[in-house]
Amino acid sequence: MSEPIRDRTTRSLPTAPVRHGRLRRSRAWSTILAIVGGAMAVVLVSGASVAAITVAQFNANIDVVDLVAAEGEEPRVIPTIGEWEGGFNVLLVGIDNDGKQGDARARDGAVLNDVNILVHVAEDQQSAVAVSFPRDMVVPIPSCPDPDGEGASFAMSAQPINVAYSYGELNCVVLTVEALTGLDIPYAGTISFNGVARMSTAVGGVEVCVDGPINDRYTGLKLPEAGNYTLEGREALAFLRTRYGVGDGSDLGRISSQQVYLSSLIRKVQNEGVLTDFTKLYGLAQVATSSMQLSRSLASLDTMVSMAQALRNIPTENIVFVQYPTRYGTAEPYLGKVQPLVTQANALFERIRNDERFALEEGNTGVGSTVNPNAPSAEPTPTPEPEETIPPKNGKVEPEVEPTLPPIEAKPAPILEGVPGQTAADYTCSVAN
Repeated sequence: MSEPIRDRTTRSLPTAPVRHGRLRRSRAWSTILAIVGGAMAVVLVSGASVAAITVAQFNANIDVVDLVAAEGEEPRVIPTIGEWEGGFNVLLVGIDNDGKQGDARARDGAVLNDVNILVHVAEDQQSAVAVSFPRDMVVPIPSCPDPDGEGASFAMSAQPINVAYSYGELNCVVLTVEALTGLDIPYAGTISFNGVARMSTAVGGVEVCVDGPINDRYTGLKLPEAGNYTLEGREALAFLRTRYGVGDGSDLGRISSQQVYLSSLIRKVQNEGVLTDFTKLYGLAQVATSSMQLSRSLASLDTMVSMAQALRNIPTENIVFVQYPTRYGTAEPYLGKVQPLVTQANALFERIRNDERFALEEGNTGVGSTVNPNAPSAEPTPTPEPEETIPPKNGKVEPEVEPTLPPIEAKPAPILEGVPGQTAADYTCSVAN
């Protein structure tokens, strides 16, 4: 795999075009980070009186971890969001076998980073891209410092990405994704499966669409027929974890099915009053701070407030979910695993680093999802009412006003081939297996 160019400027991606069913532009408060890692920040910016009451309590809940540089590299210098006028990167990690879970004693094996999503916010803070990394994708894992500060693990050339946590916890996942993408990641957080279930309940459930019945005995997910379902708690968690119930039964199918859920979650938070409902905001903040481990840089209250403020104007059509380009492996070291597609991946991250716009292929939502045939249509732009002409009182003829020229339409962005995904404004359904 070719060595990517490291991004030291934290430049970011411009607005990405919309595909599939579209909604009119929404001026929302926040995006993915407010939903997963920044719920507390949303509460804080909602009012000083609320902040004064809850800050101490939320601080007590936060589990903090330090992100350190790889061996031989300069120590990390973490700027605050307030010092940045541009974009930023945050890595969100869903972990399995967390020792803090209620069923920890019944579970065996190492703690794994099963869900890895890199959120990249644009320099103009008008768009965001979330890149999902398949858990079975074989990648190099760098030498990672031991969490206890004693020594470091050996660098490895070919390992499934989901074992990175077992070698150096969250810091090792960050170092692995940085080496893979060439992006600096100063902010990161983990959330357990219990936390995911609680968060779905805190927002009042998330509506998902499936194109057929799903009965997955491994996760316990039972959806008897095609249609829309509002999921929360353990049922929502089962939907996010189901692998054999969607697509082709692979992790690649699960990722695109998860994007069905995440897109719907963002639409709900932005469009259905979640961010103006104090009870739901408070619940989100409680879950985020009690169910997550945050990097010290992200756990700063100033940082989280600034982050929420920076994200407040991102519309759903400019939030893009993509899957790291891969294919099923046919030879060692990828046999039975997932092989990165280097050319397509390099093209994706080159556009992110260079602020180049791109569009996704029409209908390429991934093997676990499909375009919803009942997606709402885009609302037509209203026709302006003609202005009434009032004759001058003094009989003088007023000079004619020069007509305003229509704005020049932007050229369509080039299509990025081989990268499956969708926007948060796209209505999709999970494909039943």
